[in-house]
Amino acid sequence: MQPILTTNRLIIRHFTLEDAAFILTLLNTPSWLQYIGDRNVKNLFEAEEYLRDGSLKNYAELGFGFYCVLEKQTNRPIGLCGITKREAFEDIDLGFAFLPNYIGKGHGFEAAQATLAYAHDHLKIEKIIGIVNPENEASIGLLKKIGMVFEKEIEEEGVKRYILKSTKVI
Repeated sequence: MQPILTTNRLIIRHFTLEDAAFILTLLNTPSWLQYIGDRNVKNLFEAEEYLRDGSLKNYAELGFGFYCVLEKQTNRPIGLCGITKREAFEDIDLGFAFLPNYIGKGHGFEAAQATLAYAHDHLKIEKIIGIVNPENEASIGLLKKIGMVFEKEIEEEGVKRYILKSTKVI
């Protein structure tokens, strides 16, 4: 499969149903459950449905979505990074998550920086937001490091979230 993006250490490509086992693992990591929330994906069938109803549907309908991030050296999936359109928000949302062994080693920064540039420059999306749990200091720091700035605090379903934004005049 042709990559969407490549960086020094990463390959970023579309997800396929063959990535269901990886998605099952990622969505059930402690950091995903703590900061993003339980998506009730507990088996391979549910992981395939998660991919079908999420990224695969978004690729077809929007032309973008969350992408699989692979370590270039091993060609193994290590995380996800991409953009999506959430019904509750007017703006496009940048999101990322990585397996525990790859957190804090610059992979998230590398993927998020490349994805943000791709969204602004290639997809011509002017404003992109990042929605983050206020307790997730690492993700807030990463969003700020790629140039996003605090916009506001919101509450959805009783959970506080911060919105950071990146704007680029196209």
